[in-house]
Amino acid sequence: MSTFFLQSHSGFRYLVLLAGFLTVLYSIYGAASKRPYDSKIRLISSTFAGLTHFQLLLGMALIFSGRFQPAVAGHVVMMLFAAASGQIPVSVMRRRPDEEKTYLPHGVWALVSLVAIVAGMMAIGKPLVG
Repeated sequence: MSTFFLQSHSGFRYLVLLAGFLTVLYSIYGAASKRPYDSKIRLISSTFAGLTHFQLLLGMALIFSGRFQPAVAGHVVMMLFAAASGQIPVSVMRRRPDEEKTYLPHGVWALVSLVAIVAGMMAIGKPLVG
């Protein structure tokens, strides 16, 4: 069973990275074109946050299946930070009035989250691609 979680966790990272990259790109596009805030950025950003949380859940299942080693502690901390930072703009923008919603927080926090994901992968010696 732990092999399933390991393969799932390792393969699912590409979907998470793609969603984060799309969030950053769409937020840059929205901010640069001065478009009014739309539901697409909310959907893309929420998808990124949801995928990050699911990736975290797969990682926790992997840990609880008996594959935890002390060297993985830095990876776990970075992934918790990545999931939290991906969720911040989704939660904040949901509560703001429509006239105060902007694209930039989605892009900035997605970028912070992506940096944490890459740092977490480097902490366990995994390449970004491959």
